[in-house]
Amino acid sequence: MRRIAVINQKGGVGKTTTTVNVGSALARAGHRVLMIDLDPQAHMTLHLGMDPTARRPGIYEMLTGSSTIAKARVRVGNNLWAIGASIDLAAAEVELVSVVGREVILRDLLDQHVGVGLLDNSSNGKARTPQYDYVLMDCPPSLSVLTLNGLCAAQEVIIPLQPHYLALQGLGKLLETISLVGKRINPSLTVAGVVICMHDAGTKLAGEVIEDARSFFDSARGANVPWGSARVFGTAIRRNIKLAESPSYGKSIFDYAPDSNGAKDYATLAIEIHDPASLPSPVREKKNTDADDATLTKQDGKPSTEESVTPGYVGRQSSKAKKSPTRSSRDGKKSKANAKKTHRSVRSGKAIASDISKPAPKPNSPTPKTRSRQRARSTGTTELSREDNSYVSSVSKPMRLVESSLSTEESASSEESASAMESGLETSGPSVSTGDKTAAASGMG
Repeated sequence: MRRIAVINQKGGVGKTTTTVNVGSALARAGHRVLMIDLDPQAHMTLHLGMDPTARRPGIYEMLTGSSTIAKARVRVGNNLWAIGASIDLAAAEVELVSVVGREVILRDLLDQHVGVGLLDNSSNGKARTPQYDYVLMDCPPSLSVLTLNGLCAAQEVIIPLQPHYLALQGLGKLLETISLVGKRINPSLTVAGVVICMHDAGTKLAGEVIEDARSFFDSARGANVPWGSARVFGTAIRRNIKLAESPSYGKSIFDYAPDSNGAKDYATLAIEIHDPASLPSPVREKKNTDADDATLTKQDGKPSTEESVTPGYVGRQSSKAKKSPTRSSRDGKKSKANAKKTHRSVRSGKAIASDISKPAPKPNSPTPKTRSRQRARSTGTTELSREDNSYVSSVSKPMRLVESSLSTEESASSEESASAMESGLETSGPSVSTGDKTAAASGMG
């Protein structure tokens, strides 16, 4: 029997959806599954079509000692049982504050229910067969005594992760908690892996977050930590509106929309959790490539957009493509711009991401300083260098006309007027206003 806690202290990442649909997929495959709702919001209870306000024993009565698993469980499908929650569960932490060993109450109840360590009299002294193949626990989005009960009762942890930067930051805090529980209370606790939920393969941010998580777990491979054998599951759960609609009908995705992408993804994920070796290797590699890199390959002789989204790509198009840009080239430019923005945002948040090289400047292209000089010549605007801590000062139109006329004349009287004007500007400094310059110029005229 495998005991799995589905946990992430960040809310809205897909814990309840993953628990219900993975459990339903395993039950449909013939495995006996028990699901336990540890969240006072009772979302898993609602998702399975159970009424959290009904006066039936649940997880609250189990933790407070007034009920057992045999009395609290409800059969919700073939090979599928569930223990519901209610709003009363929110008071359990306060009521259990003075109870010794409150973190291991659920573990003791499970051991007693499945008969761990007991012998079956009808099997000639052999160990009793567990009643379930899987026990899935939907933990609340907090690190409370309810979450600790789930971690202490579990053998494995599955972490649903939304491919966003804040969810990635919360992953580090969660791993610290798991490590602490493993050292002090449950030495057998391990992290099975991370499930990417609400995945959008068209965003660069999703690929970077997944790559950060994968590289982190790869670097810890073989280390003496609970996540030493963890991985990012190759099956990513794509965004699918059917997954959001199914809880309102009290059904799993397999009963509500069996042909949807959500049903296909969770069916594959359940297979990967049960036996990763049963999945074809090329399929897993293809899923990783499509989900993480979000790049298009060459198909049916059409040009690929892989070069357009590659960091640092300047652009190599044929003459025909330059004359009439195709949709793929326009999409490639947008993808490259979005990739730069995303990279800056991720790096500013101290996330681990690959360096993106800047595209090389085009040859013979004017620098910003050269462009400012050309603009100054065409408009008559005077720009001072920022190295001298001076700022750009614009001269009014009458002053530009006077300066233009003075610069074109070559007579001795014009040169004297110009030198007198320059001497007047030097004494006044950069702070001389435009009106004073205009008055001085008109007086000399």
